[in-house]
Amino acid sequence: MGEASPALEVLADGTAWADACADRLTDALSTALAGTGRAVFAGSGGSTPAPIYRRMAQASLDWSRVAVTLIDERYVPESSPDSNAALIKQTLLTGPAAAARFVPLFHPAVTVDRAAALAARALAAEGGRLDAVLLGMGEDGHICSMFPDSPTLKTLLAPTLKPTVLGVPHGRDGSAPGLERLSINLPYLMTARRVVLAISGTAKRAVFEREAAGDPATQPIAALIAARVPLDILWTEKT
Repeated sequence: MGEASPALEVLADGTAWADACADRLTDALSTALAGTGRAVFAGSGGSTPAPIYRRMAQASLDWSRVAVTLIDERYVPESSPDSNAALIKQTLLTGPAAAARFVPLFHPAVTVDRAAALAARALAAEGGRLDAVLLGMGEDGHICSMFPDSPTLKTLLAPTLKPTVLGVPHGRDGSAPGLERLSINLPYLMTARRVVLAISGTAKRAVFEREAAGDPATQPIAALIAARVPLDILWTEKT
């Protein structure tokens, strides 16, 4: 068994859930801007965060001093329908937030590992620390591109490494992921100002509770808890 899990906060409905997630994240960005004059946000892909991003985009922050990046990305260009960069540009980098600077993880390099090295250098140039992070969780318990049985999983979850970006090979024999990916590692989450894990539905809640009690060396949710990531867990039954 891992360490005691942080409290799971229950929101009444999807509207309250998206509002609460957006408020926590923009508050962390505002605090960073007030302290250092700059802030870095890292978001997740997929359809779930879209309502959160739309709310964040309207926040009265000095977005021109905010860098926006991703927690993970498929090894595809922005023109691909599988691109997380395209989604975050369509939903977050609009309205007031269009003034923010986007820092991609994807680079058209020879290999995914070379692209990851370029992305790691770009994030390090932003200060090497994330001020606000939005995480989702898959039905298999993965966060970022930390997939069960992936050969890179233990490295991504190693708490003693420096914050970096790593290449993730596609899964074998039908296992996830279907495409090569790039992912930040656990130390990036450990050093973040605030991390919001946004989950919805009864199935995902059961997955979270199972994973929270798991092995931090191989189960990402357990690793977050054991590493004392500054985690807010916001859940609603229906979005």
